[in-house]
Amino acid sequence: MAGEIIHNPHINHKLREMGVVFLEHNPTHKETSFDFSAVQPEDVVILPAFGVTVADFAKLRELGCVMVDTTCGSVLNVWKRVESYARDGFTALIHGKFYHEETRATASQVMKYPGGHYLIVRNMDEAQIVCDFVEGRRSAEEISERFARATSPGFEPLRDLAKIGVANQTTMLARESLAIGAEVRAAMVRAHGEAHAATHFRTFDTICSATQDRQDAVKELLDQSPDVMIVVGGYNSSNTISLAALCAERVTTYHVEDATCIDPESRVIHHRTGQGQVDVATPAWLAPREREGTVCVGITAGASTPNNKIADAIARIFATRGINPSTIR
Repeated sequence: MAGEIIHNPHINHKLREMGVVFLEHNPTHKETSFDFSAVQPEDVVILPAFGVTVADFAKLRELGCVMVDTTCGSVLNVWKRVESYARDGFTALIHGKFYHEETRATASQVMKYPGGHYLIVRNMDEAQIVCDFVEGRRSAEEISERFARATSPGFEPLRDLAKIGVANQTTMLARESLAIGAEVRAAMVRAHGEAHAATHFRTFDTICSATQDRQDAVKELLDQSPDVMIVVGGYNSSNTISLAALCAERVTTYHVEDATCIDPESRVIHHRTGQGQVDVATPAWLAPREREGTVCVGITAGASTPNNKIADAIARIFATRGINPSTIR
């Protein structure tokens, strides 16, 4: 397995129990993302849902092993989009995490074309830095220094930010991806006019349907004013982290990896914070609301969270209130 097939600890643990060997990451990332030294021609290598870089794919093909490609169709759509940007001379401005497997794989697609370039922004704050450059408020040196780890080799801001095409890691907050695209276009209009933006800017919503469906559902759930939200999913799952961030804007939210993070007896919940701290213990997490009697708990889960793990978490929540889940109809 070239990395985790999805970012869910239970699925990956089960695969290891089945004897699947997970390839180690290459820390330098200079040639390939993984250490393929142990791979033999008779081996079967599974490519994860996030995909692999162009260099990884080429290396595996060179080794002659059997490849089973499980790259998500939504990810493939993003690849097609950034390839078209590179082909037409646009730099791909990718909303994502520069270290994430999917974003690394997406960024590598532009390198198929001579002169293809990319720049990765994590959020609106970083996108605003790019906008400042477009409008002449920041220097090329500032861009090169700020995004040293998030740009293509040989990136030159003056040359490579003249024409921009926006794309995104498929598991980011859709609202933020769309806002970033709108802000970059607005910056181009302010700097050079509407006609310039019409020919020098492109965008396309590439959030995956599973991610979008969950974000839309959470918005509806939050409109019901829950007292607290529980988000179930891997701590390294980008789409789950995005759900937790969305919920935390409106209500106290606990991102738990699985049901074992909820202890009914001690009434402690172990969770990930919005600042990335994991296994943070919060005691009596329902107590402030229990004094009023009925407690409304909302629950959602990342796209890679198995249904049985969601059910286990629900059972623990009921048990925290002293309710036997088997009595619920």
